[in-house]
Amino acid sequence: MSNGSPKIGFVSLGCPKALVDSEILINKLKKLGYGISPTYDNADAVVVNTCGFLDSAKAESLNAIGEALNENGKVIVTGCLGATPEFIQESHPDVMTITGPQKFNEVLNAITESIPVKSNRFEAKPSSSYVKLTPKHYSYLKISEGCNHKCSFCIIPSLRGPLESRSMTSIIAEAKNLVERGTKELLVISQDTSAYGLDLKFKEVSINGKKLKSNIYNLVKELGSLGVWVRLHYIYPYPHVRQLIPLMDQNRVLPYLDVPFQHAHPDVLKRMARPSNNVHDLDQISEWRSINPNISIRSTFIVGFPGETATQFNFMLDWLEEAKIDRVGCFKYEDVSGARSNLMEDHVQADIIEDRFDRFMRKAQEISALKLKEKIGKTYTCVIDTVEPTQIVCRTIFDAPEIDGLVYVPTDQKTYSVGDRLKIKIKDSSEYDLTGELV
Repeated sequence: MSNGSPKIGFVSLGCPKALVDSEILINKLKKLGYGISPTYDNADAVVVNTCGFLDSAKAESLNAIGEALNENGKVIVTGCLGATPEFIQESHPDVMTITGPQKFNEVLNAITESIPVKSNRFEAKPSSSYVKLTPKHYSYLKISEGCNHKCSFCIIPSLRGPLESRSMTSIIAEAKNLVERGTKELLVISQDTSAYGLDLKFKEVSINGKKLKSNIYNLVKELGSLGVWVRLHYIYPYPHVRQLIPLMDQNRVLPYLDVPFQHAHPDVLKRMARPSNNVHDLDQISEWRSINPNISIRSTFIVGFPGETATQFNFMLDWLEEAKIDRVGCFKYEDVSGARSNLMEDHVQADIIEDRFDRFMRKAQEISALKLKEKIGKTYTCVIDTVEPTQIVCRTIFDAPEIDGLVYVPTDQKTYSVGDRLKIKIKDSSEYDLTGELV
């Protein structure tokens, strides 16, 4: 890339789905001949890819926009918060352009009109290299956009629209390209992964010479044939999820389900307008584990939802104790502009929400500590995420990058690289992480 090429800076906020969007934009810009600047100083403009899911995320996005304006002056805003341009303009009227999520062409048009690439044939030659915003050994694979559900606490459908599944052929083609570039772990993401293909009416397509219906089972089975780890995120617990469990093994489709339960009490789930408030039962989890005893389940929950009583909260604690979810995250309920739950009666006081959060996390920590202790003495295939002078930092097949636990392996050997897979024997455990030794 010539030094004469305009350079664009990027700030990417929010979830992995937004990170994928940033990656797409960066590579589209590189194909047009733009350079990417890691600093404000050398950038001709800055793109801020925002999050707008929670009010705290909105505040973070506004702060990032303000910082980019102060440091650079030329700012294009995109992403979920961009779906409400008036809200952004109230705080930052000087931004160049505001677009919503996945408005790639609008962002590109704003950049090419304001900061055109020079036409000199010796400058600004398009780059053939592909930029990844994750380490080389793992990649997020987004299979659909939007969501058909109307959960009372969520505004994602109004920001990103209804479910829009990608074609199976394009997903498989992207997955193959990622594997060819060195990806060893595909993290399948969307707003509602289990619903993949519903909007396509499960259209039949030709994949590798086979006629297959566009559904999550066939997609996961084909991804599992690529010879890399496949990890499933955002799996709503519909009955057909059980069909995925037999596909899971230790080397390809991993025995891992990221299931956003959000709560356990039927009355709270009904007020949340969760898509199926009667399927979050222990029998379903037991069935998954009976099919594959090694399966690791990750979930997130909300405490302090409007109307949540002490009895309903304690029900969730008891449910968690019995379900023994392997990896657990928790959110403290907060109103979100535009969400129906804002208007509900009996909002829980902030101090009670804080207390319930602390109690919930203590219970989750106890369960995690016990489950990890059971791994001591066992040997697992792990992938290296970081190589340090005196240790390597790995993940088991049961742990997703950046959100789950780690395995710390002391070693002074210099022959290992990020992305390598090793057999690690577990020697010790804490509440969330493990310590192991090379086998």
